[in-house]
Amino acid sequence: MRQIVLDTETTGLEWIQGHKIIEIGCIEIFNRRITSNRFHQYLNPDREIELGAQQVHGISREFLQEKPRFSEIVKEFLDYIQGAELIIHNAPFDIGFLDHELSSISGDWGQITNHCEILDTLQLARKIHPGQRNSLDALCKRYEIDNTHRTQHGALLDAELLAEVYLSMTGGQTTLELELSDRASEPSRGVNLKAVKKDLKVLSLSDNDFRAHHVALERISSRSDNCIWEP
Repeated sequence: MRQIVLDTETTGLEWIQGHKIIEIGCIEIFNRRITSNRFHQYLNPDREIELGAQQVHGISREFLQEKPRFSEIVKEFLDYIQGAELIIHNAPFDIGFLDHELSSISGDWGQITNHCEILDTLQLARKIHPGQRNSLDALCKRYEIDNTHRTQHGALLDAELLAEVYLSMTGGQTTLELELSDRASEPSRGVNLKAVKKDLKVLSLSDNDFRAHHVALERISSRSDNCIWEP
């Protein structure tokens, strides 16, 4: 299973106002392992960068003057993401900009969804942690991922952090393995088992439970050639 964790930086917040992508960063995950196959590109937007945006990512127009335009790297970018599942935090933002860039250049490039599937980790985090802060910084803190070097936003850096967050957020089997290991090492406490009542309440499997189960089976399958359950 090939997944691409993607992030972008832009000249402003709204593509509908003519703002452009100035950085694309991608990290590949293959069979739930981060690989060294990456895509990273700065882009010349041919327009000014809003002060607020520049304060967030620290990228100046002067730095981008000699960088390629989106039209010059579009084929390489689409070839890289082709057929993968894109993992994006707040996907509508990045996909909106990418689709706008594709529609603004010559050629029939379609939309991003013509090339790959999309998973929004912000929506996933809201299901797993309802009512809590689910920004990338908040998730890094929650899953104990070091982001102290993130003094400013950067597409590749944020993609790296999101890759670790995603694997932690969907890796429930790791916790189970640790719990079983800890319990196996504990001495017997002489607990007596009692008969369980027959009128037990039957609970239906939620969509979130089903997804977690599927992720766990994928992880087992990736580590064993003899998985008795189909992932």
